[in-house]
Amino acid sequence: IQKLLQKSPRYPGIVQEFITGLEAHIEDPVTFRNCLLPCPTECLFMCVVLNVHVFPIMQTCIINTLLEKLPEFMLDGSGCNHVFLCLFSFGYLYTLDLYLQELAAKLMELVSVAPLEVQRDIITSLPEILEDSQHSDIASQLNSLLKENTQLTVPILDALSSLNLSSSLLTEVIRGAVMATLAAVQLEDLPVVVKFILHSVSASDAYEVVCNLRKKLELEQCVLPPVLQASQSRMKSKGAAVRSASTPAAGSSQDSIALILDAIKSAVRFQKTISEAWLKVGRYFKVIDLLVLFILHSTNANQCRRGAERLLKVKVRTGLIQEALLQRTFRDYSQVMRGYFPSILALAQCLLRSPDPCVVPFGGHMYRQTFSAFDSYCQQEVVGSLVTHVCSGLGGEVDMALVLLCGLVTEKPSEMVQYLTLGILDYMDNLTPQQIRQLFQLLSRLAFGQQQQGSHIQDDMHIVIRKQLSSTVPKYKRIGIIGAVQIIGSMGVTALLELVKSSSENSPEATALYYDELASLILTSTLDPQKVLSLIIYSYNLCHYSFPPVCLSSFPFPACVMYNLDEEESQGSIAVNLLPLLAKDIQNKAEQRVSPLCLSPFFRLLRMCEEKQHQGDLEEIDALLGCPLILIDMDIVEKTESLSKPEREFLCTLLFHTINWFREVINAFCKQTEIEMKMKVITRLQNITYLQTLLEKALAATPGYVPPLANFDGNGTDGVVLGSIAPVNKAKKGKKRKALGKNSSESSSQLEEVTEADETQQEQSEKEKVKEIQQGVSLVSYRQFFRELDMEVLNVLQCGLLSRSLLDTELHTKGREEALLGPAELVFLLEDMLRKLDFSLTAAPAKKAPFLKGRINKSVGFSHLQQRSSIDVASCCVQLLPALCSHLENCHNNFQTLLSENNGVVDGPATDLQAHLLMSSTYQLLLQVLNTTFSWSGFSQPGHRSLLKKGLGVLAGRLKEGGAELTLEQLVKHSFEYLLNFRSTVPSLSTALSLSQLVSTVSERGGNPTAYREQTASLAKHFLSQNWVTASGEKERGNKFNEALHTLLSIYLEHVDDILKAVEEIAGEGIPELLNASKDESSSGFSLTHFFFFQMICMSYSMYPMSVQAQSEKLLTWNLAVRDFHILVNLVKLLQFCINHFKRHKEDVQSLLKTFQLSTRQLHHLCGHSKIHQDTSLTNHVPAIKKSLELFVYRVKAMLTLNNCQEAFWMGNLKNRNLKGEEILSQKAQESDDDDDDDEEEEERQSPQQSEDEETAW
Repeated sequence: IQKLLQKSPRYPGIVQEFITGLEAHIEDPVTFRNCLLPCPTECLFMCVVLNVHVFPIMQTCIINTLLEKLPEFMLDGSGCNHVFLCLFSFGYLYTLDLYLQELAAKLMELVSVAPLEVQRDIITSLPEILEDSQHSDIASQLNSLLKENTQLTVPILDALSSLNLSSSLLTEVIRGAVMATLAAVQLEDLPVVVKFILHSVSASDAYEVVCNLRKKLELEQCVLPPVLQASQSRMKSKGAAVRSASTPAAGSSQDSIALILDAIKSAVRFQKTISEAWLKVGRYFKVIDLLVLFILHSTNANQCRRGAERLLKVKVRTGLIQEALLQRTFRDYSQVMRGYFPSILALAQCLLRSPDPCVVPFGGHMYRQTFSAFDSYCQQEVVGSLVTHVCSGLGGEVDMALVLLCGLVTEKPSEMVQYLTLGILDYMDNLTPQQIRQLFQLLSRLAFGQQQQGSHIQDDMHIVIRKQLSSTVPKYKRIGIIGAVQIIGSMGVTALLELVKSSSENSPEATALYYDELASLILTSTLDPQKVLSLIIYSYNLCHYSFPPVCLSSFPFPACVMYNLDEEESQGSIAVNLLPLLAKDIQNKAEQRVSPLCLSPFFRLLRMCEEKQHQGDLEEIDALLGCPLILIDMDIVEKTESLSKPEREFLCTLLFHTINWFREVINAFCKQTEIEMKMKVITRLQNITYLQTLLEKALAATPGYVPPLANFDGNGTDGVVLGSIAPVNKAKKGKKRKALGKNSSESSSQLEEVTEADETQQEQSEKEKVKEIQQGVSLVSYRQFFRELDMEVLNVLQCGLLSRSLLDTELHTKGREEALLGPAELVFLLEDMLRKLDFSLTAAPAKKAPFLKGRINKSVGFSHLQQRSSIDVASCCVQLLPALCSHLENCHNNFQTLLSENNGVVDGPATDLQAHLLMSSTYQLLLQVLNTTFSWSGFSQPGHRSLLKKGLGVLAGRLKEGGAELTLEQLVKHSFEYLLNFRSTVPSLSTALSLSQLVSTVSERGGNPTAYREQTASLAKHFLSQNWVTASGEKERGNKFNEALHTLLSIYLEHVDDILKAVEEIAGEGIPELLNASKDESSSGFSLTHFFFFQMICMSYSMYPMSVQAQSEKLLTWNLAVRDFHILVNLVKLLQFCINHFKRHKEDVQSLLKTFQLSTRQLHHLCGHSKIHQDTSLTNHVPAIKKSLELFVYRVKAMLTLNNCQEAFWMGNLKNRNLKGEEILSQKAQESDDDDDDDEEEEERQSPQQSEDEETAW
């Protein structure tokens, strides 16, 4: 046909005639459409127009005709079909090479004038029409068009995805137009945009693209606020909802967000760089980051599940993910997040099981939000997971799980009653008493709550309680009592009281526990006054025997009325008949109905009832604060050796009951505001401290004695070691009291080891030793046998000098009475406060109990404290900070005065040893309390920053007024300066360590802790270089001193700028001084100090970069360290480093090993020194040192053998020498058959006959 047209005499005019006829033929729209449709008679289904314009001579004319014809149909309703058919025909034109550029230009012109739908069709068809050579040009034009019209985003991105573009151009498109228009595109177009960005990114640009995508992708703006969503739902329900064109519906927005997350999920699954980039997100977390975190955990792409868990913990710990963000995410995107429920549950479990207390609460928030946002299946899984946490037996995990269950029971009882069953009670064996209380509390709320959702389990609860109350096993009876009291609190009635009474009346321990539990219930419950009154009447009926008139009966000792604080005894005065009560209990225990064990618990119950009924006023029972006790003459304590064993035990029991009575009295009246009451409370504190000294002496003479219980919710004396004799130290229990003696018993494993080599101490007579031992025992192991002090008792620390006028019978002033907290009372209160803070604010890592080993309940004695949250305890401490600072300044002034009177020394001739010890202990305890308070991990949470600023403001205010207006960094600065003022008066190394730790803790609370590193290091160095002596003039020594020295040294090296330079300075000055010291001045901590130095070198080595370029520098560093110390410990790590780099750094490794050889000799001499002086603290380390030496020698030999340098190694024998290098000649006489008698020390040296090759191999 083409040849016939070309041979026609009218050619080329005939072509124009054909085009004119075609134009006339397609004037009719129907005819035009038929020409574009596939031809049924052709097997290729080519359109008629295409069959004609396949000829090159007609293509240009026909295409021009079609392009001119298209605008006529664009505005017509059927125009889109015509455009589509034309574009479809263009796609089958394979011979348009000469006309492609012009066609592309004309198509883009059509885009500029065509309607939106036609524009989308034209842009989408471009990749099929154009050749690869035109893709770059058309991509540039599409990029410009994308910036102008965001409505064409989807077709443009579809076209760009199908074009063959260079990476540079694609990057320009992504970073330029696509990112710029991301915030302006419609929500329904976002999935396509996100998919294009993530699937088109290169590995090198992944992190930058992800960061930009995070900034631009604001999912918070894609959903309606909750108020608008609720309003829209109401309008829909009425049939009057009108959806705005610019506001997407909630369902469509959720679908679009789901598609966005699917695009991200696809990208992170198949592109490792994307998943890694998202794990390196910026500082601030957004909703999209949290959702992507769930995606990463669910897909586990490229093993990033562990990375997602780690990232979540870090962000929570640093406060970058708040509860508000989590709540907003679950509220607005619950439909989208439902698909990631398994990952959300796994992350919540991971956080709740974390030993870090900062992240555990966030795991609880995830559980709570998951339960509230998802369906019933997810709710059931959440409850099952929480029950699993409860059954784990790990303290922090169980506590948080129980708190969450209690909260869910309170908020959503109708849902919880469907999932929570009584099967959880089968795991109470692993729970503490406080956890059992919480468990019964939530179950009783569920069963006996106001709405009665759990009425079907009420009978089961009663059956369980009755079964446990009737048990003969004390453990299960205790559980029954705890559960019954919690049910009483939930029911609001006292129906179970008679049952509890009958089941516990034969057991004093059970009765006392019942009183304590009921007292706690009255304190925390919301029972109305009438019910409280009924409980009081019931209690009076139970235990009115506790306060009968004074009656003298037969008991081992004569009665004596003691500790009366009232001025005159009136006719109606009372006395606590403790001695007769105890005597009757021992003589006729079977018939005695009331045991002295119930005395303090009943008084606590009575006090709680009075407080609840009279809003804290205890006027009706205030006589019990000053009333006397019927006891014995306490002078008999000095004659305990002459008493029989039963009499000594009776005396100890009486002292325990007396102290516990006074402790409970202080608990009751410590909150009273009258001066007279405060003075009596201080007097009772003085009574307690004095009685404790008597008790220490009595216990020393009564070995094997088991005290009466005081805390009845535990397992008695299980796991408690009693009777360990130790030197008395009221200032700090368990610490050596050098004022009373220089030595203590070495026969008990519980005693402090005496490591001094002083011969004068070894010559001390046995009689003096026995006398010193009998002075007392430490009460540290007896703490659980004392009644717990309430947190309110610590308010006594705020009392200054109290005074009141004494009146005669005619109301004339006859004198004044004063009361003031003394050092002994301060130590008593501060020790109790420090134990409370360690329990509440110091979080220990969660650990499971060892196999076949009983669990030690460390919460015994903290039952009341456990009912307070950590934030409550921290708030109480902050309230007490002004008083603590005042006491701290008083201690500082006391020692400053002492130093000035004694010409700068603490061991002056007029120094009172006992007072000095008490003041030193007070000083140290104050610093420890402050350090524990500011070390609380909760201060790192933004919600508690105001409390932190308040606490720091107290310290800063002691130095500079106006702390309320200062920033956190300024408060830290002034607090740091305030604490540095105490550096000149610390009396002991342990106190210096406490001050250094406090200074370091405070500096870390600011935003720039590095600014205080130099000052902290300088403070620690000052303390390390100080000569520490006791008040008796002796140098401090012993294990406690060595441990404090090592800890202080670690603080110094952690804060110094150059660790190795600091170690070199210590080694160059301190070690020679230690070596040249006389025998009586040598320290048993010598080898331990060297060992610690070397450990710090290894730590500094581990911080250096491991690049190849830095290997030579590291070798020089090791040479410096080895030359400075001449010590060989922890050799495996260093030797492995030498083996790995021997071939590349032969000479450096050879020099290092030669220098290291010298340390083996010195270490061997140290072993000989320990055997000569029979120093147990050193000889304990000899086997490990010998093993390390042997391992080092054979590892070096193996290294030389592998490198063909066997001749460079030979062995020799070393003589036994002491630290000064003197040969030990009496080795055989002093040592029996011991493995160390071989005196073999293998040395590695370079042989003089070594060949040049062998020398190079070194």
